[in-house]
Amino acid sequence: MTLADAPSPPPAPPPPEPGAGGDSQLAPAYRRPRRQRDATPLLRDSIGTGFWILTICLIGFVGWFAYGSRLHYDHAQHSAYANFRVQLANAVAPVSPYQPYAPTELLVSGTPVAIITIPEIGLNAVVFEGTTPAVLENGPGHVRSTPLPGQAGRSVLLGRRSGYGGPFNRVPTLQTGDTFTVTTGQGPAMYKVLDVRRAGDPIPNLPAGSGGELILVTADGRSLIPSGVVYVDAALTSTAHPDPTNPISISPAEEALGTDQGAWLPLVLWGQGLVIVAAALSWCRARWGRWQTWIVAIPVLGFLGLSIADQVTRLLPNIM
Repeated sequence: MTLADAPSPPPAPPPPEPGAGGDSQLAPAYRRPRRQRDATPLLRDSIGTGFWILTICLIGFVGWFAYGSRLHYDHAQHSAYANFRVQLANAVAPVSPYQPYAPTELLVSGTPVAIITIPEIGLNAVVFEGTTPAVLENGPGHVRSTPLPGQAGRSVLLGRRSGYGGPFNRVPTLQTGDTFTVTTGQGPAMYKVLDVRRAGDPIPNLPAGSGGELILVTADGRSLIPSGVVYVDAALTSTAHPDPTNPISISPAEEALGTDQGAWLPLVLWGQGLVIVAAALSWCRARWGRWQTWIVAIPVLGFLGLSIADQVTRLLPNIM
């Protein structure tokens, strides 16, 4: 056989046309495997970030309650004093637990009703109606089931010992014979301290001819760790004003060492928001970078932290 008689090689197959499924003709060994995204690092980062945020919130809450809450107290007192002073000047300040122009409707909780001034301990504070934890964040509160200060009968005021300015922090240091003034819509009332007592101590008898008594109540024990209640009894030395209303009942949250159980629902909701933010921060940090993420996160965490701290405070004893 000659070279001319040899068979020619078969022609090469044409290349596959685009869209004709050419990729599917490749051998499996040449197909690029798809990358599977592992969710474990993201979950681990979310849990770690959540623990860091929780730790910062706990430290921030203690700092806020002990020191930063004073800013809230000062702002509330400044605003209330300006408004209540105008009411006193115009003789429209409340003189009972009921609305001045609606005798059948109770005062809104947190309404200013008096100003207490105790020079011996440097106290000059607006007193609000009601004694729930939320009200006592703004200043001392008047127990609604008792007469207003200056009126005949036994009046009771509650105040915080440590948090939110601690207006009653030095009340237990008052001595027998100290005098102070409480001003309401009926005018100033003068009081003289009779005794400082704890639970179980006998209640002192009022002096002959006294028409009224005022009891100042706050927490006893160390700061942030109340061990009981301390009472300061004072007798009215000026003329008693008449009590124009009948006694009303109060809720357990308004009693000494009472807590606001209604704060649980908003606390749970704010806590869920904090968990969502923790997961979002982990996702953003993997894509934006650490510092870029924290620049955006600090205002959000600050808002959530203050909101959670406010609800936690309402779950603590109201005179702490």
